[in-house]
Amino acid sequence: MKVLSTLTDSPRARLALSSLALALTLAPVAGCSKGQKGGKAASAKASATSCADYSARVCKEGGGDESENCKAIKSATDLLAPEACAAALANIDFTIKKLGEQKKKCDELTTKLCGDIGTETSSCEMVRTQTKNFTPDKCAMMMQHYAEILADLKQQEEKMKPLDPAKAAKIAEGAVPAFGPADAKVTIVEFSDFECPFCSRAADTAHKVKEKYGDKVRFVFRQFPLSFHKNAHTAAEASLAAHSQGKFWEFHDKLFANQQKLDRASLEGFAKEVGLNVADFKKSLDSKQHAATVDAEMKLGEEVAVQGTPTMFLNGARIADPSNFEALSGQIEAALTKAAGG
Repeated sequence: MKVLSTLTDSPRARLALSSLALALTLAPVAGCSKGQKGGKAASAKASATSCADYSARVCKEGGGDESENCKAIKSATDLLAPEACAAALANIDFTIKKLGEQKKKCDELTTKLCGDIGTETSSCEMVRTQTKNFTPDKCAMMMQHYAEILADLKQQEEKMKPLDPAKAAKIAEGAVPAFGPADAKVTIVEFSDFECPFCSRAADTAHKVKEKYGDKVRFVFRQFPLSFHKNAHTAAEASLAAHSQGKFWEFHDKLFANQQKLDRASLEGFAKEVGLNVADFKKSLDSKQHAATVDAEMKLGEEVAVQGTPTMFLNGARIADPSNFEALSGQIEAALTKAAGG
């Protein structure tokens, strides 16, 4: 999401300096001052863990370890003496109150965005998750660009909608590499790139699907080599050459196990290792026999808003994380239950 990612590059250094200034303000100074009284701040005792304890409390109240507040305060306390942290810790209620006031800005942003895109949408859930880690400055900046961000989120949400039945059928049809029964109640279609490291994780997911649901689920593999992966298109062609000899999945496994070795010589070596007719394999690559098919599959992917790999659909619904077998298994079970009338 271009707009959202651009606007969430936060001024962490500025926040760290303000946090540092706050802590220094709370630190004890040498000498006496007018109106000085006893109390927590005056009697705070420094220890080796004062700074760690203070940052831990801020992180807990300020959005968690990955929040900008947490990262900023950790940077600030690295520069402080234990006495300064002890004073800040003694006045932690003040910090917690300030964090609560700051949080309101991000809460307002979340409420407004979710109200406009729908509280039950995946985009709303993403907003809820991400804004927990934002600083007030980020949220304020995003409010200034609200129309752009909302348009971006709506566009993404539209792409996440399940495919209509015609498109879902189109991406699953044809004599393409697949396993599982043709009349399965659940069909999974993956668009993948042999040079993409994330696709190798999705390949592991595909194997687990076959092991657990091979007789209940049809799994279809589609080619979507990305332009910046120099060997991906040729590797895709090579996999289809292997498919023509009935060895697609064996070759598929070889490619994903050797993603750094997808040059022509390596492809020919893999062809020999999996038992292909190497002469026919070479002839296929030399003649670019399957290049048009790869290009057609990429165009098909673009028609269903595939923008990166791996992209996976289950009965036309886009899978959020193709590498998470546990989540995918839950969706498969739900789809099977629904198909059975449960």
